[in-house]
Amino acid sequence: MNECIVVSLYDFTGEAVMPWAKNGYECHCYDIQHEGSKVDYFSGGGSIHYLKSDLHKDSSIEALTDKYKSLEVAFGMAFPVCTDLAVSGAAWFKSKAQVDPMFQVKAVKYAVMCSDFFTQLGVPFFVENPVSVLATKWRKPDLSFHPYDFGGYIPESESEHPTWPEYIAPRDAYKKKTCLWVGGGFVMPQSKPVEPEKYHGNGYSTSMMKLGGKSQRTKNIRSATPRGFSVAVYEANKILKIDNPNKPE
Repeated sequence: MNECIVVSLYDFTGEAVMPWAKNGYECHCYDIQHEGSKVDYFSGGGSIHYLKSDLHKDSSIEALTDKYKSLEVAFGMAFPVCTDLAVSGAAWFKSKAQVDPMFQVKAVKYAVMCSDFFTQLGVPFFVENPVSVLATKWRKPDLSFHPYDFGGYIPESESEHPTWPEYIAPRDAYKKKTCLWVGGGFVMPQSKPVEPEKYHGNGYSTSMMKLGGKSQRTKNIRSATPRGFSVAVYEANKILKIDNPNKPE
């Protein structure tokens, strides 16, 4: 069993840490939607712990820093809420600002807090968001990708999405530009693209475009981490789990 820990923030589904858990890592997924103390165990010796936390509170991040600073953390990832950041929602920015002029300042702060948290731990990490105002209100992303860029990491025998096959294209064969802010020696994996499914010829997911409304379920589906990308990140970064030179004394 691998004794190292993977920490994932704003992670409800656990899809992003699945490859790590299957290969013996103890994975901790934090999200305000989690209830109780659910744990999934895997035959490879790893596990996923679903833990409730309001990550919009400074005190929550401070508590996590105290918790993990003395533990052997191998990798970190974060998926801060993009509702107030993504440019796809720009039409509503003006009305949101009338209600709360600081709404985007707060949203950017939460993303930066994730980066600062992992930087303090001295671990490889990424913070993920769609094309958003983080590029101007924080800093430009270091990297970007589309889900289909890593669809080749999903075996054809497992092409269908296990949870939302009616919405997410087989083998992540769709376009959705996703940006990454990285640090701690994060290694961007080599792409293994598949042909994106066609929607009027532009490659964007036909099924994804059916998802409307503001329900939490819709948000969870639209923000689900592409399976191929998750596997690719694990394969590229698993060797960094021991004697990380970036970890502070």
